[in-house]
Amino acid sequence: MTKHFRRELENVKKRILTLGSLVEDRVREAALAVEHRDGESAERIVKADYEIDETEVEIEEECLKILALHQPVAVDLRFIITVIKINNELERIGDQVVNIGQRVMTIAKRPKPPFSFDYGEMAEKVQRMLKMSLDALVNLDVDIAYKVITLDDEVDQIKNEAYDRIKQAIQDLPERVGYYINLLLISRHLERIADHATNIAEEVVYLVEGEIFRHSPY
Repeated sequence: MTKHFRRELENVKKRILTLGSLVEDRVREAALAVEHRDGESAERIVKADYEIDETEVEIEEECLKILALHQPVAVDLRFIITVIKINNELERIGDQVVNIGQRVMTIAKRPKPPFSFDYGEMAEKVQRMLKMSLDALVNLDVDIAYKVITLDDEVDQIKNEAYDRIKQAIQDLPERVGYYINLLLISRHLERIADHATNIAEEVVYLVEGEIFRHSPY
């Protein structure tokens, strides 16, 4: 392969990692907005979503150009396919961040009820999973990727706990059902970010080992 092709591959890798860093920052900002019921920060997150969307489109176009011009094979082809898939997963995480921002904007306008679920632990695990999945990509480390996959069950457990406790809160204070539904949706959006981080880890396994890991029992 030519040096030009190698430079293009390296550029794509740098761009996907840059997008990953941007998405990590947005997830962190969303977690802080939830913690502090910060409507203004949440609104900024929602308005800045275009940055992730535009970058995702640019990366996909670059990958498609490489496929058309160079027709890569073997590990190079797997790399481009993996980048396209991870690129999509990162954009979808950005969508979940926007969803969280919209929920925070809603609850920030309303009086805080007696019960409020603490999402600190869940948000921390989700952020750790995303960071680990991107670290696995950088270092082509399947051991880290597998650790991400196992952490997903822990996030699911917290989401289920949130569901049970918020359901009880709705029964205790039905006049605040709108507020509590938004709390419940936050748990769902965080859980979906964890799912996307898991998908990224699975794509790293595919890149390194050449085997499709999705739907495998683990």
